[in-house]
Amino acid sequence: MANLTSEQNQRAIALAQETLQIESDAILTLKKNLVNKNAEQFAHAVELLLGCKGRIVVSGIGKSGHIGKKVAATFASTGSPAFFVHPAEASHGDLGMVTQHDVFVAFSNSGETSELTAIVPIIKRTGAKLIALTGNPSSSLAELSDAHINVAVEKEACPLNLAPTASTTAALAMGDALAVALLDAQGFRPEDFARSHPGGSLGRKLLTHVRDVMRSGEECPRTRFDASITDALLEITAKRMGMTVIIDNNEKVVGIFTDGDLRRLIEKNNHFQTTSLKDAMTPKPRTISPDVLAAEAVEMMERHRINQLVVADASGQLIGALNLHDLFAAQVI
Repeated sequence: MANLTSEQNQRAIALAQETLQIESDAILTLKKNLVNKNAEQFAHAVELLLGCKGRIVVSGIGKSGHIGKKVAATFASTGSPAFFVHPAEASHGDLGMVTQHDVFVAFSNSGETSELTAIVPIIKRTGAKLIALTGNPSSSLAELSDAHINVAVEKEACPLNLAPTASTTAALAMGDALAVALLDAQGFRPEDFARSHPGGSLGRKLLTHVRDVMRSGEECPRTRFDASITDALLEITAKRMGMTVIIDNNEKVVGIFTDGDLRRLIEKNNHFQTTSLKDAMTPKPRTISPDVLAAEAVEMMERHRINQLVVADASGQLIGALNLHDLFAAQVI
């Protein structure tokens, strides 16, 4: 394993700082220039994407292709059907994927990428709309596009000013800007995002409801208000939730008796067995509806510093119960 000298270390850090500065300056320049004609073109691009009846087809070659793949994935995950097609493959059959109802988004820093310019006439002939993101407003792609977005940068972060660095960062940022503007125009909501990410932690948080994780039926600990402390302890032990819900004759929630209540009772009274359950329980416990998101149950527990929640309907009828362990098991936390 090679070790850098002190001088090499300092140079590496200096180059890293310079790279980050150049790339951040490139993005800030895009923001500054997004006015007048550039702003109009961006807005028109969003209109084209919003009116798309088919799919968003993204393309680019080399480093621009990598950026295009990421932007296509962002469109798809935010409610707009999209996919990436390689321009060279498009010339050999994949262009059949593009229909008149689609919007074709082309990434090319020069705007003269031969593989893209070769297929643009066919794309236009199909009736598909063309959005081009290039660093040259006078390029072939820019001139043929229905909407052109200028992503020009002053220089690359590469010391040789050759390797695509700042230009790809700028293109990616503008692609994200398009996706964000589009999802906002579509009224895209967190729940919509979760539906396309059901396997991720966000999907679990946004799609999992209290009824999906609560314990109900025989698994839900419950004890009648006229029972004894011993009965309550047996129920707590059997159901292993650290508490039991206290109910009346109509299964309505009147209280909760927890491990903490038991400890406090023992501290106050050595003869706790003779104490009435009604006197030992915590009356009017916090409840939650089975129809709300499990994430709301987490927030309520954290805010009130409690480990269990009673699930009840609007009339106070017992539906179920849950604790932090249930939420951990469901990977909501």
